Amino acid sequence: MKILIINGANLNLLGKRETEIYGHASFEDYFRELKAKFPQAELSYFQSNVEGEIINKLHDVGFLYHGIILNAGAYTHTSIAIADAVASIKTPVIEVHISNIFAREDFRHVSYLGAKCKGSISGFGLKSYELAINYFIH
Repeated sequence: MKILIINGANLNLLGKRETEIYGHASFEDYFRELKAKFPQAELSYFQSNVEGEIINKLHDVGFLYHGIILNAGAYTHTSIAIADAVASIKTPVIEVHISNIFAREDFRHVSYLGAKCKGSISGFGLKSYELAINYFIH
């Protein structure tokens, strides 16, 4: 089973950025843990701060993979283009967020992506990714 994790804007700074919200672990370290925990899945990872690169990656793998886990970061609340890309592919996408977006600023309560995704997971820290992988595996 091939699963791609796509992280968007500013998520390359995990472990350094707003650690009271996002924690102290880098995503690269956490990704190694995920690969060890789910050896039955072929996990890959892509991160970009550029909206168009995220769209291109969705187009590249959206007909080849079994699942995509997408944390678009702030693009969640602004990008109709990423939402359209999710809607245009066949691979199911699960939207994830490390923080509980509904417990934060009002503008973060809106997700342009959620309606185009299979489901959304928010507020469980990095474990949100694990919950999404479990969905695809089971």
